[in-house]
Amino acid sequence: MTGTDHARTALVIGGGIAGPIAAMALREAGIEASVHEAYDSTADGVGGGMTIAPNGQDALDAIGAGDIVRAIGTPVAAMGLRSWTGRDLARFAPPARLPSLQFVWRAELYRAIYDEAERRSVPVHHGKRLTGTTDTGSGVTARFADGTHASADILIGADGIRSTVRSLIDPAAPQPNYGGLVCFGARMHRSGMPSTDGIMYMCFGKRAFFGYQVFDDSSAVWFANLPHRAPMTVAEAQAIGADAWMRTLRTVFADDRTPALEMISRTDAGQLLITGPMENMRGVATWTRGRMTLIGDAAHAASSSSGQGASIAAESAVELARCLRDLPYQQAFAAYERLRRPRVERIIKLGARTNSNKTAGPLGRVLRDLMMPTAMKLINPEKMAWQYDHHIDWNAKAAPPT
Repeated sequence: MTGTDHARTALVIGGGIAGPIAAMALREAGIEASVHEAYDSTADGVGGGMTIAPNGQDALDAIGAGDIVRAIGTPVAAMGLRSWTGRDLARFAPPARLPSLQFVWRAELYRAIYDEAERRSVPVHHGKRLTGTTDTGSGVTARFADGTHASADILIGADGIRSTVRSLIDPAAPQPNYGGLVCFGARMHRSGMPSTDGIMYMCFGKRAFFGYQVFDDSSAVWFANLPHRAPMTVAEAQAIGADAWMRTLRTVFADDRTPALEMISRTDAGQLLITGPMENMRGVATWTRGRMTLIGDAAHAASSSSGQGASIAAESAVELARCLRDLPYQQAFAAYERLRRPRVERIIKLGARTNSNKTAGPLGRVLRDLMMPTAMKLINPEKMAWQYDHHIDWNAKAAPPT
């Protein structure tokens, strides 16, 4: 294979959310793809909740996989913003012409994607921790810690925010940026509270941020973002223990006139999810080198505050597959980056701005709560639609970079 040839085979490194989606998209594009995951087993039962935005659903629909989200999701009709006093600050939703956001539990999404990948005969290999790669001139060979190797025309890094592939592409690539918040959440099977009628509330608490939604069957989800000055790893946060964190959360939200304290108090410590630091990746200057490129959090990790992480990962997976379908791999990588970089960096910036609102000090909280209702009334909803109203025309031929 020469530098001007089309890719016909691909190795996808990373078996989370983005990797199997990429492999399915590549197979739709006529490219044989296999997934290689570092962990020895699947991640069933791991993770909290997330929303899949209309643009993420659209990307999955492009490869005939959108129903896997709709089958397990619960519609989120709108996001409601509240202050710690219980005052409604704003409410926003995707334009009416678009489908609702879908709330999904990560574990259920993960299993649904894996089942669909299996149905489509996508090979997924576990226990394959990447240690290095070699460009053979006619392809790329990946070496794994267990002593095995695999070869293909190209290699795609979908291995998350601490990507090994990213460091192989650019040893000087930046590390994740800590957003100043440690994150928690819980699933309540019986909250004992009335439904929020499809609204997910985001509460800017006096000392921390709290989000929640109560579903029609009285089950609920809540999550908290606790300001924490010093960076903390997931392992360090989990080592403190659920009981200690629950005491901290009850103290932090004690003065808030929101459901935070009630929902936390009704949650057993054993149900607490300690998801660790909120992080994002800014300024990943190099996505591609030779026969390797990046997608998802490996290239553009938006903080969870954006509500777009999984959705833009799906977009990138599908867009890359479309480019590889129509163009020689070098041109495809360049076209893919040209299409994706401006959009994802804009979303990352939006998420970082939301993080700053969550970590506001006493004066900042007062100013935020005073100004936000007026500011939201002045914003044309269509000006915010860009993040949701994004369509990938799978049938359109990808144009080479100019």
